[in-house]
Amino acid sequence: MSQPPDRIAAVLTRRKPLAGLAMLAGIILCALAVQAAEPRLDERPGASSETNPPLKFELDIQPILTARGCNAGPCHGKARGQNGFELSLLGFDANMDYDSIVKNTRGRRLSPAAPHESLLLTKATGQLPHGGGIRFTEEDEDYQLLLSWIRSGTQRTTPTDPVLVSIQTSPDPHSLQAGQAQALTVTATYSDGSTRDVTRMCAYQSNEAAVVSVDANGQLQAGMLPGEATIMARYMGMIATWSTAVPRPDKIEPERYEELPRANFIDSLVHQKLATLNILPSDPCTDTQYLRRVYLDAIGRLPTADEITRFLQDADPEKRSRWVTEVLNRPEYADFWANKWADLLRPNPYRVGIKTTYSLDSWLRSAFRRNLPHDEFARQLVTAQGSTWRNGAVTIFRDRRSPDEITTMVSQLFLGLRMECAKCHQHPFEIYGQADFYGMAAHFAKVGYKGTGLSPPISGSEEIVFNKSRGEVRHPLTGEVLPPKPLFGEVAELAEDEDPRIALADWMTAPENPTFARVAVNRLWAELMGVGIVDPVDDLRATNPPSNEPLLTALAKHFQDVGYDNKQLLHTILTSQTYALSSQPNATNLADNRNFSRHYRKRLRAEVVSDALSDITGQPESFSGLPSSTRAMELWTVRASSELLDAFGRPDPNQDPPCERATSATMTQALHLMNANHIQNRITSDGGRCQALAASDRDAESIVQELYLTIFSRPADAAEVTALLPEFSAPDVDRRKLIEDLMWSMVNSPEFLYLD
Repeated sequence: MSQPPDRIAAVLTRRKPLAGLAMLAGIILCALAVQAAEPRLDERPGASSETNPPLKFELDIQPILTARGCNAGPCHGKARGQNGFELSLLGFDANMDYDSIVKNTRGRRLSPAAPHESLLLTKATGQLPHGGGIRFTEEDEDYQLLLSWIRSGTQRTTPTDPVLVSIQTSPDPHSLQAGQAQALTVTATYSDGSTRDVTRMCAYQSNEAAVVSVDANGQLQAGMLPGEATIMARYMGMIATWSTAVPRPDKIEPERYEELPRANFIDSLVHQKLATLNILPSDPCTDTQYLRRVYLDAIGRLPTADEITRFLQDADPEKRSRWVTEVLNRPEYADFWANKWADLLRPNPYRVGIKTTYSLDSWLRSAFRRNLPHDEFARQLVTAQGSTWRNGAVTIFRDRRSPDEITTMVSQLFLGLRMECAKCHQHPFEIYGQADFYGMAAHFAKVGYKGTGLSPPISGSEEIVFNKSRGEVRHPLTGEVLPPKPLFGEVAELAEDEDPRIALADWMTAPENPTFARVAVNRLWAELMGVGIVDPVDDLRATNPPSNEPLLTALAKHFQDVGYDNKQLLHTILTSQTYALSSQPNATNLADNRNFSRHYRKRLRAEVVSDALSDITGQPESFSGLPSSTRAMELWTVRASSELLDAFGRPDPNQDPPCERATSATMTQALHLMNANHIQNRITSDGGRCQALAASDRDAESIVQELYLTIFSRPADAAEVTALLPEFSAPDVDRRKLIEDLMWSMVNSPEFLYLD
């Protein structure tokens, strides 16, 4: 327009009947004035329109919202957004985000006529009140990009635009010295072969911040503790990792590791890892420590005084291996491991039915009595059909009644994947999204039910689970019907009447799927060693790597080679030198809590404590509604009343499985052991161990040794005997009361309560 704007305005204002047109023209003139006053920013900063196309929402704008935390959970990415402005969590839904910014609330968040006055910019720069604070300034590149995008027409990507393919970190992973800094660079690669440096646009997280921390710009800082760390970089649903180690500064000669004893491949792989960190393992534990450890870890009960004596007198160099075999063949084995799996599978009996819960418990105990291979164990659960009163495995389908519910359990227990997040959005720490989750869930779309269903708080009826002739799962956003699809690998061809769960079980347990064996051995390793090679045990992902990848891989391969035999895997671990290390640290491994350079102590399981007290006192615990001889490990429901079991962390009966127990010590536990009437009454019972010892003709030292062997699983040493014997010969001593006091003191000590 060559005519000056003020002349046009003057002409229009003289035409009274055209006042509306005059107002419209005024708006147009204002826009023209703003365009004339502002510099043109139609392309990415620093490039010409010939070499750099206009900005696009998915390629250029969403990464800014993610990097600045706008679509994070605490901000606009949370459910229902923040103050009326809602974005998809971490930008998993571009359509929703574009509409929320450009179209919703009549487009009030953008001002095309005056882009610099858009709420999207004025709030983020602090020009207007903003609960999220200032996210950038007008001088920042992010501000200029947003301003340019608004000015150029808020364009979106088209089918011909390149898409993000992958991201890579550089430099190559290497070890860091204590206190050393390192800058990471993250490069994005697109479908047209182009690349872009997105370092400043990534979100970063360290899995061991005390070892190596990372800031918002990808700057790493090694701490002073030796160990390993993996840094996650996330950019627009893509994840890359960068792993490093911070070894101890004092070098240890290789000969030291070559001299260490080895029982099997476990020890060699552990020693190799320790050598990279300049850490030496602790000394071996004693025979009595080893035997107590094996009994409690393998079958959940204390060895008797007689068993300890026989083990100490056994001169066979291979006695440990032989005793492990004998322990694993004891009947307590099935109850102990069924009890562990009940935490992961057992529902609330008042929700699914008492008889149904009992049926599942019976199925678990039978599986471990038969030493059912783990792949068959998983298969029978995942493909279960029939009556809830006759096939306990189907109980998991009575409790989890929709495909998405059962998918979260199966993926967590048998694949080590916590996919709950992917139900609603892209997993923040994984590559899986909604299509992956609901493709997995489609395997359970044909699960059908006959019966009255659930009717809490009673739910007493029988129900039949079967494979229906049809069933489907739809994508929650697109509405697309998704076929059954595993997370990776080939998609099985299914006949119309075939149960998709069978294909899932085939894929899950196939030798080509290493995830199944890895999560199984990792869970079992954690039960024995106190911490998993991957921790948490059911969270296997690239951003939570194993502390010893070769060890996890070798154990998984060994588990497959022995036919998924749990007892053979247990025997291999229990007879390793690594398992038999002392818990006492040395100068090199004091700070190590992930690499198995020493034994990590752990508190006894609630049922183990209860049964141990019964064995020690010679008086069984009483559970309401159950025979007087019932042991805690035999309970089929967590609703059996017991203050001790509650205090020591058995699952809440109203908590949905899988349940991971808290292992921390609490004041409640200490007070319960000291003051509970049911413990005191069994210690002082006329038919108990204390009364029998006091009434016997055994001398004081023999009694002391009996108590130490029974409670601590070791003989009393000379200093302990010397300190206690005078108490028995004191004037007016009540022999029985003295023995009772001694037993009470010992069961209230850490040596009883913790597995060393």
